[in-house]
Amino acid sequence: MIDWGAFLLVALAALIAASVVVSSYSFGLRLLALGGRAPVVGPAEFTDAITIISPAEAKAIAKRAKKAAKKNPLTDAQKRAALVGAYACFTISALAVLYGIYLIVPYFHR
Repeated sequence: MIDWGAFLLVALAALIAASVVVSSYSFGLRLLALGGRAPVVGPAEFTDAITIISPAEAKAIAKRAKKAAKKNPLTDAQKRAALVGAYACFTISALAVLYGIYLIVPYFHR
């Protein structure tokens, strides 16, 4: 027999937890970019890659990112606040994931 109340409770908790993790991480990325430290991933060359970024394209992308950073209307204090907020969002996301693992792991020993 299925306890539908418990099933719905677990489904709702999973939905809320996933929303917290995804929202806090994405908001953290947005604040990180706003603070002037956008995560830049260098071009990678894979043997099976569909698209490979050439060094000229990578240079153009870096130039556009630098130009966009100069246009940032925020003061230095606002940029620092955005970075602190970004790290706080990343911490919330990580803690939510770790709490979920903490809830799951004890049941593997039974």
